[in-house]
Order: sequence, then C-alpha cells, then structure tokens
Amino acid sequence: MDAEEPIELPAIGRARNTLFRRLVDIVSMPSTTRLAHQDRHMAGDILLDMLFHADDKDRAMCAHRLATSGEAPRRLLRYLAQCKFEIARPLLEQNESFDGCDLREIAMTGSPEHRLAIARRKVVPDCVSEYLAEFGEVHVIRDLVANAGAVLPEQAMDKLVIRAKEEPSLCAALIERLEVRPSHAMTLFWWADGQTRRKILQRHAADRLEVIESCKDVFEMMARENWSDPVARKALQLIERRQRNRAALEKSPYDSLEGAINAAAINGMTAELAQEIGYLAGIKPVTAAKIMTDAGGEALAVLCKATGVKRDFLPVLWAALRRPLELEEGVIHPQFAHVAETYEILPVAKAQTTLRYWNWSLSSAFSPTSAQLQKETPDPANEEAVFSTAQRTARLVFGR
Repeated sequence: MDAEEPIELPAIGRARNTLFRRLVDIVSMPSTTRLAHQDRHMAGDILLDMLFHADDKDRAMCAHRLATSGEAPRRLLRYLAQCKFEIARPLLEQNESFDGCDLREIAMTGSPEHRLAIARRKVVPDCVSEYLAEFGEVHVIRDLVANAGAVLPEQAMDKLVIRAKEEPSLCAALIERLEVRPSHAMTLFWWADGQTRRKILQRHAADRLEVIESCKDVFEMMARENWSDPVARKALQLIERRQRNRAALEKSPYDSLEGAINAAAINGMTAELAQEIGYLAGIKPVTAAKIMTDAGGEALAVLCKATGVKRDFLPVLWAALRRPLELEEGVIHPQFAHVAETYEILPVAKAQTTLRYWNWSLSSAFSPTSAQLQKETPDPANEEAVFSTAQRTARLVFGR
C-alpha cells in the first residue's frame, strides 16, 4: 500500500489578513473613484468589526492609511483615534474629518498624549477647548492657549482664568488671546507678572466715556432718592466719574488723601490708616487692603493715578508700606522703578476704570445684599453666584 501523501493544510489567517487589507484599500479610496458611498460605509462596518480582533500592528497600519482620508466612516476613525496613542497619532495630527463631538469624546476617553495632540490641531472647536480647559492639564492648556486655531468660548476662558491662579505663567499667553474679556484680564492681574500686568492695564481698561455720558442723569435721580437702592448704587460705583470721596474727607482727621499718605510714611502704615486712605480714595476697605498688600505694587500705581495723587507721593506711599526704594544709595530699586514707570504710562481714565472695577468686583465677596439675593432666588437662571462677573472675580481673588 502506497504511503499516504501528506495533506497540505491552509495557512492560518491568510484569508483574514488578505480580507483585512482589501477592506482598508476600499475604505481609503479617494473620493475621485467611482466607489459608491454605501459600499464604502458597508466596508467600513466590516473593517471595524475585524479591527476589534486585530493586533496593534494592523490597527496602526489602518490608522496610517486613513490619516488623510476625508471619506472614511467617522465611527471607524473614532475607534482608531481612541486606541493607543501610537496608533491614534497620525489621525489626530492629520485627519480633518473629526467634528467637535468626535474630538471631545476622544479627549474624554484618551490619554494626556491624545489631549495634547488635540490641543495642537489646526482647528480646535469651542466645545473641545472648553473640555480641555476643564480637565486642567497644564502642558495641554499651554499648547491650547498658544494655538491660534483653537476657539476659546467664554466658558473655557473662565476655566482658564481659574487655572492660571495656580499656574501664573499661563497669564501672559491668555492676555494675548482675542477672546479675553476685560473681566478676565482684571482678574488675571492679581496673579500675573509685572510685564503682563502692564499689558492688562494698557489694553483692557476702558475710559467709560460713553457709559458715563449715557448714564449721567441717573446720578441725579439717585441723589433725589438718597441713594437708597442698593442694586443701582452698586452698579453706579463702576460708572461714576469722580474718584475721591468728598463725604469721607469731611469726616477725616486728615486734610486730604495726600495728608493721610504722609501720616502713614511718618507713623507707619496701620490697618486703620490703610482703611482711611481707602475711604478718602473712594474705595472700600477690602479693596484698599488688597491694593496695599499687593506683592508687585502695580496696584499702588493704579490707586495713585486714579485718585490724582501726584507722582511725588508714590514713593511716599511705597516707603510707608516699608518697601525698599533703593538697592543702595543712589540706585533705585528695580521693583519701584517698574511701579513708577507704570504710573507714568497709565492714563488717568484707564486707571480710574481699573480701580473702580476692582472696588465693584472685590467687594462682592462681602456683600450681604448679594448673599440675601442668592437665598431668595434658587432658580439657576437668577443665581448671582453663578453668573455674576463680580461674584466670580471676588471668589477667585479671595479664594472663596
């Protein structure tokens, strides 16, 4: 009996491998071919099912082939983009088919590398920027803010301002964004560096001329009502033209704001004297305390310029706070030189707007009226703590 000839068994996986590559070819065909839309999507559905059982090498090959495809089914692209970053990278860097919902989903399920690649894309939709801002990874946020193609909605900017308090180095980049609002800038001021503070004061403070002109008759109405309406009174704090408090001067033991500053230089700055300077300057104690304790000192330049205090009194106030005027005899301390230069370049109108904004917003943290309003209006649409710019600024600055 002849020996049985060996039976040649089929190579395991050859058919699957061939089918896999044929499907990749079909799905990646350019739109110029005559491939029907329905056929491409059917092939994509089959390919996706096969990818579930593929190894990383095959998934990476598929992602590379589809990196620039504008016709591949998005479900297939989303799956590959949520694989390991080594697989997803070409799609996240090159494929322009993803919409905001796709990218947000990938950011939510992916790794920090996924989110960084998304932050660097040519276009980052607003909903994606808002999510990345909320996630708060500093290296991702840096690239997001530096990306001119990233759209930063107001909600994202709010979150980025909060993040910048912990990472002050973000302030300089945020200030360069077109989306930054005066409220954002005025809040960022408190933890920004000196050069960024100067940009904020020069670029984001308004002169209020139109607002003052439109509302000037309201001041007369309020006077006739004895300033009894707390809501209107708070609003007019930001609009009023006159800065110094004449009523406070009549009750003060000092003949002027400058007199109080001189007294502080001679006798030393006390809490009571700082409060008196604040009253004479037309600001509330909490605002005065924040300005007097400001580490950089630019806030002191704003206070003096806004209230008409002459430049000669700036070093007097500086010395009253026990801050060094000179490094050595005849050599001006660089920090005071920076503050003095800020005083010189800051227009009076912008200084007044800045000081008034700080007084309006920072005092909100201590407003009994605001607290009572929150208790009486549980409807989120009327929630002052959620929507009020002043409330948000106060909470951020004072950590409340």
